[in-house]
Amino acid sequence: MINEKETKQLDWENLGFSYIRTDFRFISHYKEGQWEEGTLTTDNKLHISEGSTALHYGQQCFEGMKAYRAKDGSINLFRPYENAQRLNRSCSRLLMPTFPEDKFIEAVKNVVRANEDWIPPYGTNSSLYIRPFMIGVGDNIGVKPADEYIFSVFVMPVGAYFKGGLKPSNFLVSTYDRAAPRGTGAAKVGGNYAASLLPGKEAKDRQFSDAVYLDPATQTKIEEVGAANFFGITHDNEFVTPVSPSILASITKRSLMWLAENRLGLTVREGDVYVDKLDQFKEAGACGTAAVIAPIGGLQVGDDFHVFYSEDEVGPVTVQLYNELVGIQFGDIEAPEGWIEKV
Repeated sequence: MINEKETKQLDWENLGFSYIRTDFRFISHYKEGQWEEGTLTTDNKLHISEGSTALHYGQQCFEGMKAYRAKDGSINLFRPYENAQRLNRSCSRLLMPTFPEDKFIEAVKNVVRANEDWIPPYGTNSSLYIRPFMIGVGDNIGVKPADEYIFSVFVMPVGAYFKGGLKPSNFLVSTYDRAAPRGTGAAKVGGNYAASLLPGKEAKDRQFSDAVYLDPATQTKIEEVGAANFFGITHDNEFVTPVSPSILASITKRSLMWLAENRLGLTVREGDVYVDKLDQFKEAGACGTAAVIAPIGGLQVGDDFHVFYSEDEVGPVTVQLYNELVGIQFGDIEAPEGWIEKV
């Protein structure tokens, strides 16, 4: 862990994706059926009951988003209302109270402003990661929703999620399921990620970046890549991404779909991606807030290893998509209406 005394010594261009304690975070308590106003605090420790439902029954969810330093020094948030809406969908799935969208945006902006010194400078390709989350707390023991909740937002500067930035890496198709067919796969809840730890470790132990999950019902179709969404570029320039009720609705993926169609002129299709028909793709990648785009060099499927564009070079369409998306986020390329919110 890096503390606030080491701020000036940060190597902004070579940040990893790890916890760094920053100065302020936002916290609000839900009691007696309503949310308190909430406040900024310097305390990075939560004080909760041993009976909290988040600890015993997984009643918790979270979001991932980023703030970007633009060339003119201003601060950009990328589609934050989408995160507010997705958090509330996750809350509803777990019978937790929703958090008002306008209050969500206000809390995020306040935390970003309070930690402005931690936002990486423009040109370093690093950003300020933002983690809003909600947990069930209070004195509980029965399997039922809690009566009290905490909503909080904390931030930290980050670099690339996968080491090496925009470079291809190899992945392993897992025999484990990420989520049940009609379970919580579409919600951003901690249980989905806990279930991915073992297959992720097994993939890394075999020198792969992460595990790729197939659909739990038939084990024939790609669903997610680690904690990110899959996309492929076909030989006839289709942008294809899986569709399934078990996949988390990725804001990054939806943004790439729009950019692929409207900026790059590709045909965009959501549909089944069969793991035995990978030859249709000339390029492939994983996308998400943390990873942005992680190009997939090769995919290990049982005893077979399939290479897409290259294990060493990023495909040209993937590069175009990455540059367009990151350019919008940092304010260098004109954004579609409503995509950028200034802090």
